[in-house]
Amino acid sequence: MTGYTMPPAVSRPACPPQTAYLIASGDLRPTANAAGWPTQVAVEAAVTAAFHELGWTVVRAHEGFIDSQRMGLEVFKTIPVDAPLVVAEAVWQYSHHVLAGLRTHRGPILTVANFAGDWPGLVGLLGLNAGMAKMGVPYSTIWSVDFTDAWFLDGLRQWVTSGRIDHDGSHVRDLPALPASAEVDLGRALAAQLLADKAIIGVFDEGCMGMYNAVIDDELLNPIGIYKERLSQSALWAEMLRVPSAEADAVGEWLRAKGMTFKLGTDEATELTEAQLRWQYKMYIAALRISDDFGLDAVGIQYQQGLKDLSPASDLAEGLLNNADRPPVTSRDGARVLWDGVPLPHFNEADEGVAVDALVTNRIWTAMGLDPATTLHDVRWGEDYDGRFVWVFEISGSVPPSHFATGYAEAVGWRQDPVYFPLGGSTIKGVCKPGEIVWSRVFVQGGRLHVDLGRASAVSLPDAETERRSTATTPAWPIMHAVLHGVSRDQFMARHKANHLNVAYAPDAATADKALLVKAAMFAALGVEVHLCGDTSIG
Repeated sequence: MTGYTMPPAVSRPACPPQTAYLIASGDLRPTANAAGWPTQVAVEAAVTAAFHELGWTVVRAHEGFIDSQRMGLEVFKTIPVDAPLVVAEAVWQYSHHVLAGLRTHRGPILTVANFAGDWPGLVGLLGLNAGMAKMGVPYSTIWSVDFTDAWFLDGLRQWVTSGRIDHDGSHVRDLPALPASAEVDLGRALAAQLLADKAIIGVFDEGCMGMYNAVIDDELLNPIGIYKERLSQSALWAEMLRVPSAEADAVGEWLRAKGMTFKLGTDEATELTEAQLRWQYKMYIAALRISDDFGLDAVGIQYQQGLKDLSPASDLAEGLLNNADRPPVTSRDGARVLWDGVPLPHFNEADEGVAVDALVTNRIWTAMGLDPATTLHDVRWGEDYDGRFVWVFEISGSVPPSHFATGYAEAVGWRQDPVYFPLGGSTIKGVCKPGEIVWSRVFVQGGRLHVDLGRASAVSLPDAETERRSTATTPAWPIMHAVLHGVSRDQFMARHKANHLNVAYAPDAATADKALLVKAAMFAALGVEVHLCGDTSIG
C-alpha cells in the first residue's frame, strides 16, 4: 500500500434520448444579469417550446446565468459529455465563462439567440461563436425574432436530426490572384514596411472583457510585424491622477468651442455631470501620454471592466483618439503635440482583431490621402426598411466625430447606462453620415489569421425611424444605418466571427473599391488569409 489518497473516479451522467441540455452564459456584472433576466426567461421558454414541438425534452443545466468561469466548470460536471447542448443567449455574455466546458464537450453544440435590439443576445452569440471558431470547436448557430418562423424551425429540425445546421455561405470567396495595379503595389509596399519596421499595440488589461476571440497570440501577431505592449489600467488611473484639472478643463473648452454639447444633470448616480467629464478628459490626456511613453502605434482600453468601479467610462477618450481633429495634448515636457493632426488608432474593449485592422486601415487611408478615422461597431441589430435590410451598427465606445456629417457640431454627450457604468461618463452620440464604407473583421481560425472584407453603404433614414431604432437599442450610443453589399442578414450572422466589425469611410464608391483592393493586397502580403464577402469590385 502506498498510502496515497486517490481522487474519486470522474463520472458524468448519461444523456436520455431526444434530450438537449441548455445553458446560458451571462455577464460578469450582477446588475446587467438582473436587468436581462426577464428577456432570457422569455427566450428560453420559446426555444424550449420549439424543441417540444419536435418531440424533444430540454433540461436546464443550472440556475440563473453562468456568471463566472468557476461556475461554468461546475455546471459542465452535471452535463453528459456527449449530450446535445444548447447555449441560449439573450444578453451580452462573457465567453470565458463557458469555453472550458465547450472545448471538451463531445456532443453537438447549438448557439441560439434572440434577434432583437433591446437585449443583445445576437451580439453575445457572435462573440461566443468567434471564440469557438478560434478554439476549433465545431458548433451550429441560429437566431430568431420570435422563434416561430419557418426558417428557425427548419434549422432546429435539421439540428436535432443531424447535429448540424447548414447556412448559405455563397457570399464568401477567397481572394483571387491580383493583377498588377497601383493599388496592389501600394498594399504590398505598406505590408513590406510593416514587416520591416514593425509596430506596437498597447493593450490595457488584455482579455478582461471576456472576449476570448479578441485575444490574438503573439505567435500570430509577430509574423505580421505587430508586437504587444501589455499595460495595466492601474497605470492609466495613476496617470489620470497626475493630470492637472486646468489641463483637463481645456479639453472640454476645446470640444465646446467646436460645437459639441453635453446632456448634463446633477445626480451622479443617473446623470452625466461635469465631474465625470473632467475625469474623461484626464483619461484622454493620460492615454496619449502613456502611448507616447511606449511608442505605441495603436492603443486599446478595456472600457467596461477594470476601471468601471473607479472611473467614468472611456467612451469620450476613445472616440477622440480615433479622430484627426481633436483637442491638442502636449508631451510631458511640453515640446510636442502628441499625434498632431492625426488619429492614434484606438481599439475598443481591447479587441486585438480590431487593433490589427485599425492599424492596417490607418496606414492605407493615410497613404491614399483619405480621412483615416476608423472605428469598430457592435453588430447590434437590424430590420427591413423600404425593401432592404438596414443594419443597426452602434459603438458603445463612441465614434470619431468625423463620422458625423457636421462633426462635433452634431455630437452630443449622453451618460452611459448606470446598469453597466456606476460612475457614468459621456458617450459621443450622433448619427453616422451617409456614404461609402469598407467593412472588415480580423479573426483567428484554424491557428491562422483571417480577414473578411466587404463593401457597404451607410444610409440616411427618416428622423423618426432613426429615433425608433436608437430607442429600441441603446439611445446613448452613436448609430450607423448600414446596408451591406451582396450579403443578407442570415449570411452575415452565420459567417461573422466577432461581435464587432470595423468601418472606414471613403469619399465615393470608386475610392472605396480602390481602398478595399489596397487592403486586400496588404493583408495578403502579410500572410493573412483574405476572404471577400458579398459584392466587391475585386475579381
